[in-house]
Amino acid sequence: MIHATAIIESGAQVDSSARIGAYAYIGPEVVIGKDTVVDHHATIDGRTTLGASNEVFPYAFIGAKTHDLKHKGGRPRLTIGDGNVFREYVSIHLATNDDEATVVGSSNVFLAYAHVAHDCQVGNHCVMSSHAALGGHVVLGDYVNVGWDAGVHQFCQVGSYAMLGACSKVVQDVPPYMTVDGNPAIVRTINKIGLERRGFSSEDIEQVRAAYKILYREGLNRSQALDRLKRELNQESTVIRELIDFSGRSQRGFA
Repeated sequence: MIHATAIIESGAQVDSSARIGAYAYIGPEVVIGKDTVVDHHATIDGRTTLGASNEVFPYAFIGAKTHDLKHKGGRPRLTIGDGNVFREYVSIHLATNDDEATVVGSSNVFLAYAHVAHDCQVGNHCVMSSHAALGGHVVLGDYVNVGWDAGVHQFCQVGSYAMLGACSKVVQDVPPYMTVDGNPAIVRTINKIGLERRGFSSEDIEQVRAAYKILYREGLNRSQALDRLKRELNQESTVIRELIDFSGRSQRGFA
């Protein structure tokens, strides 16, 4: 299932069930799992491992060298899970330092021209729309939806089930379950539709709404708002625990 014009460098490990299209390039340190499809003119390079059932569309570049000027050589890595889709001209970069890794989970969709920079950590079931970009060291949780042409600043964290509106400029951390929009992006409301689609109960959604009001509508600073979350909302609720835990991990402040 390898086209005669594809270039598979010596050392590459390609599962016998994988399909490699015309004029595709597979670098010498690449590992490609079962049932993965690399379409014509796509490039997989660097110390990159793809799991099973991924699809790489034409002209995508998976495993490109970091843009980080601090790169001093070595063998940084890119690790990709299963069932991801990388559409046309998507670029996913290796990490910067020797043996460190950019990580992409499973069941994500990256639409045309989306970009994931060095050292990012992308969860599972995320969607990055066309032209969306993550700066270096960005962390995305699970089920994050990044709108068209949105940009996320280096070292930002985006919590699970968040929604980033089209053309958003995200320069601070985005708490889970929230919707942000604007330049710079601010939290507008909760991601109610996304939570309903993912099967959250009405009780969980009401807890998220109550947390949103405390965080963003009461005029409190972050520490005051978190104190109220802990005092007034259900600490046994998974969504409330995640909001509190995310706050403890946040380094750039909340959007």
